[in-house]
Amino acid sequence: MATSSIPPVLTTPRDDAMQLYRAFKGIGCDTAVVVNILAHRDATQRSLIEQEYRTMYSTELSKRLASELSGDVKKAVLLWMPDPAARDATIIRQALTGDVIDLKAATEVICSRTSSQIQFVKQIYLARFQAYLEHDIEYQASGDHKKLLLACISSMRYEGPEVDRAMAEHDAKFLYKAGEKRLGTDEKTFINIFSERSRAHLAAVASAYHSMYGNSLKKAIKSETSGNFEFALLTILQCAENPGKYFAKVLHKAMKGMGTDDTTLIRVIVTRAEIDMQYIKAEYHKKYRKSLNDAVHSETSGHYRTFLLSLLGPTH
Repeated sequence: MATSSIPPVLTTPRDDAMQLYRAFKGIGCDTAVVVNILAHRDATQRSLIEQEYRTMYSTELSKRLASELSGDVKKAVLLWMPDPAARDATIIRQALTGDVIDLKAATEVICSRTSSQIQFVKQIYLARFQAYLEHDIEYQASGDHKKLLLACISSMRYEGPEVDRAMAEHDAKFLYKAGEKRLGTDEKTFINIFSERSRAHLAAVASAYHSMYGNSLKKAIKSETSGNFEFALLTILQCAENPGKYFAKVLHKAMKGMGTDDTTLIRVIVTRAEIDMQYIKAEYHKKYRKSLNDAVHSETSGHYRTFLLSLLGPTH
């Protein structure tokens, strides 16, 4: 469920392109105009605006935005402009090859997307960066974490709701034998099951695990694994059970304590705004007794705050 609000009487992409061009003219940029237009246009509309801008002014809108905007609002707007697959490809590429390597960001994106989404991301990754996603993972990740990521981006998982209960119990038993029941952990079993099974199936496995052994699969993962491998497994499991709850927790953690993790805040709000932000907001309110809008309002300021709040949509 998308949250960014689209105005009822739409201007044309040509009008929007002209308004943006005017906002860039003169000394300084009229950031309020830029935010007001782009934060209220969906992916198709943004693409049409970019086409019109290119046709009318013989330059790329994204390049102009990059030179005119600054700080966190620049990061948020530039990430908002592409379609979801191109955006994911960009996040992963920056996380794996940027000045600061961020394996958690790359892992979050890879482990929270469906296999059909990932296949599309891989194609765009190669076309846009002339690099194979597999090669960048090979270079930056290591050990079981690397094996799991490579398995996730190569396997085609079923995406429907149907679940074979007997198979789910069978997998729960295998995971118990691979983890809690033995000394040491059989990581290969965890990798195979977590990279090859559908979300609905993994949620059923977690339920069966709890019924059969009186312990949650999440706790078992925490006690049997560690580091980025643990983070990847937990991301896959929690996104299988309740993605809204998972991202609500990620956002809360980004705004907790001293200072805000703006990179995470931007990544999650921008990538989920047109997908499931209503569910994330509901889960956030349920868990933290505070609206996500209020939390973001208190942790951000200026045009950056306006942009993120526009993507979040109304509080209720």
